[in-house]
Amino acid sequence: MIPTVSCDLRILSATSRRKPHEKPPFRDKAGQAIRAPMITLDRIRNFSIVAHIDHGKSTLADRLIQMTGTVAARDMKAQMLDSMDIERERGITIKANTVRIEYPAKDGKTYILNLIDTPGHVDFAYEVSRSMRAVEGSLLVVDASQGVEAQTLANVYQALDAGHEIVPVLNKIDLPAAEPERVKQNIEDVIGLDASDAIPISAKTGLGIPDVLEAIVHRLPAPKGDRNAPLKAMLVDSWYDAYLGVVVMIRIVDGVVKKGDRIKMMQTGAVYGIDKLAVLKPQMVDIPELGPGEIGVFTASIKQVRDTKVGDTITHERKPCDQPLPGFKPSVPVVFCGLFPVDANDFEALRDAIEKLALNDASFTYEMETSAALGFGFRMGFLGLLHLEVIRDRLEREYDLDLITTAPSVVFRLYMKDGEVRDLHNPADMPDLTYVDHIEEPRIKATIMVPDEYLGDILKLCQDRRGIQSNLTYAGPRAMVEYDLPLAEVVFDFYDRLKSVTKGYASFDYQISEYREDNLVKMSILVNDEPVDALSMMVHRDRADARGRSMVEKLKDLIPRHMFKIPIQAAIGGRVIARETLSAMRKDVTAKCYGGDATRKKKLLEKQKAGKKKMRQFGKVEIPQEAFIAALKMDG
Repeated sequence: MIPTVSCDLRILSATSRRKPHEKPPFRDKAGQAIRAPMITLDRIRNFSIVAHIDHGKSTLADRLIQMTGTVAARDMKAQMLDSMDIERERGITIKANTVRIEYPAKDGKTYILNLIDTPGHVDFAYEVSRSMRAVEGSLLVVDASQGVEAQTLANVYQALDAGHEIVPVLNKIDLPAAEPERVKQNIEDVIGLDASDAIPISAKTGLGIPDVLEAIVHRLPAPKGDRNAPLKAMLVDSWYDAYLGVVVMIRIVDGVVKKGDRIKMMQTGAVYGIDKLAVLKPQMVDIPELGPGEIGVFTASIKQVRDTKVGDTITHERKPCDQPLPGFKPSVPVVFCGLFPVDANDFEALRDAIEKLALNDASFTYEMETSAALGFGFRMGFLGLLHLEVIRDRLEREYDLDLITTAPSVVFRLYMKDGEVRDLHNPADMPDLTYVDHIEEPRIKATIMVPDEYLGDILKLCQDRRGIQSNLTYAGPRAMVEYDLPLAEVVFDFYDRLKSVTKGYASFDYQISEYREDNLVKMSILVNDEPVDALSMMVHRDRADARGRSMVEKLKDLIPRHMFKIPIQAAIGGRVIARETLSAMRKDVTAKCYGGDATRKKKLLEKQKAGKKKMRQFGKVEIPQEAFIAALKMDG
């Protein structure tokens, strides 16, 4: 019988030699024994890479992995840490990913570097905040041709809040448009960080990467922690693996965790036995134990991701720690929309697909909903419009579904006359206005950075969207403008419009600030006197007429003509505010009448008219999916 680890150590200490037939407890792929070396805290560096979208975070992570030989050259590919197809296609990072790198430094010591690559897009900011808490330092990557952007700013502030040491890195210096000195000045002016020793690199060509590795070792702090204290570990992330079940990523603060330990989650109170303990290099490599300051993963026969609360504290069942770690802010969905299958028979498939996706991404919410026009579907909550797009794309791709998406809406707060406060997720559920005292809507604090020549267009766009300007500052030739905007106006196509009026140079970042009362009304769209609940929306009373007009004009072009006349109306309560009529397709019934009395023709036309009237009564108007999607892309 093979002895356990503890027995093994006893035999070694008692006899100081191993019997030839006894196997060591852990072996690597080559069959060599893996001893658990004591990793001292001063040899560990935990850091994340933060930057704006497209400034080269994932490319830098690729080069660091490549230079240190963590992954064999034949296994290397672009965006090494991005696992989803959609991430590679769009060139964006959605999930924060980690890797453990061993780096022999110039001082002759080998360091363990734990890197977390974070998303740059505002919708995935919660991923960034989690990663920040698990590490001690950050590499701030700034594009040397673009300078500091809005999301750079937001992510740096998160890093500073988490008490990080920050090393500025200027990427893309091989480009002809690169201006390293100007960007250094820009970092100092906008963020207030000393950028005199910023490292110029080109992540694409590999220029300056050795300097980055040395800076990580010498300029970032080592983690703190007590090996002998009770186990205290932070649950950073969890995902579902088809073979292993739920994989949980943890950062050890104090104590040691070993394979076979019984651990307890302090928030949920659940107890599990650890089956597998590993580190990511990016592939899983089994290890016997994890000590303080280290980042690793474990499996423990956990059934679903929802059982693991991100930000939870993990400790030993028998010898727990006294105080849990401060948790993270939970991710709050801000944009809601309905997802319906084009074919009603696909509803079960859609339900299964959403449940499987929820195993991996616990940040969206979903509940069942029925619609008169679209049948059965789900009401889903997302962190932003990009998150909505990504989830919809993943459902359509990975599970081969055709989906209709209704108008994105936000959560309004209804204050009823009897003192009750309700959340309104779907405009179609709006109660009778006689019972409602007032309605509040969410407002956001938006930070927009834009080159000076486009400032006028930006101010006009925000003004049109009921924005209130709160601040305007300059950093060199770039203006930074802060606006108080209603979220409902932003979730449509604000981001697209912003990019188009500034030729793609503007960057936009927002955070939810408060709920505020406003004069809001529900606008319904009626097609052939039938309300289409998927197209109903909450609008401001001053803008309802313009919105209603543009909506009915759009629908008139999008709905195909039928055999009968179709009125298309926009209404607020019982008052119609805009109307278009789609004329009927007509057959010339008088073509066969040649000469003769006029009453013959009249009789035939009257007969046709009566037929059309009857048809309109019983006829059903088919609204194609494209019409829904196009109608929801609002202008003005």
